[in-house]
Amino acid sequence: MDRPADLAAQQRQHWEQTYSANPGMYGPEPSEAARHAAAVFRKAGAREVLELGAGHGRDALFLARAGFQVVATDFSDAGLAQLRADAATAGLSDRVRTERHDVREPLPFADASVDGVFAHMLLCMALSSEEIQALVREIARVLRPGGTFVYTVRHVGDAHFGAGADRGDDIWEHGGFAVHFFSRALMDRLAEGWELREVHAFEEGELPRRLWRVTQQLPR
Repeated sequence: MDRPADLAAQQRQHWEQTYSANPGMYGPEPSEAARHAAAVFRKAGAREVLELGAGHGRDALFLARAGFQVVATDFSDAGLAQLRADAATAGLSDRVRTERHDVREPLPFADASVDGVFAHMLLCMALSSEEIQALVREIARVLRPGGTFVYTVRHVGDAHFGAGADRGDDIWEHGGFAVHFFSRALMDRLAEGWELREVHAFEEGELPRRLWRVTQQLPR
């Protein structure tokens, strides 16, 4: 079984190669999760939004078009280069800033500096339970009081859970992509100290993937 550091390095390389070989691989249309997040952020009066794991930027660009100032992070240079190019083409460079960052490290942002955080299938990448919990603590740090965190994750009811190579800690690698499948217990731990607003089960893409969309808010 790969050590966590080895798996992290392998996944960084895999995603870099994937984005380089498949520009715009997810298409230009935003995810349904991003549409939901935009509505939630707008209702809360958010202005500055942080997207973690933005990839080539379909959701970051959608959020910018919706009127938010967006900081988009990813650990893939190839993905972020595509995002910047598309933002320039769309005339959105003044509304989107990119930051290369691996979420295993502390977030490079000041305390209480953003109104909302969005992460579509980022938390269920090849992250250990401890790394995920540390990341959510960092998200709480950078959010302003009353700020909202919207995230989606594949869960243990997904057809790929238990398939492929077992990397430990509910992480399974299938087709080169390592996924941490969430249990309800892990999701509940991440909501401790937050106001849990919604847990919505949905399906996406081929197979189909089975996910939770979670909306939680910091106390004011």
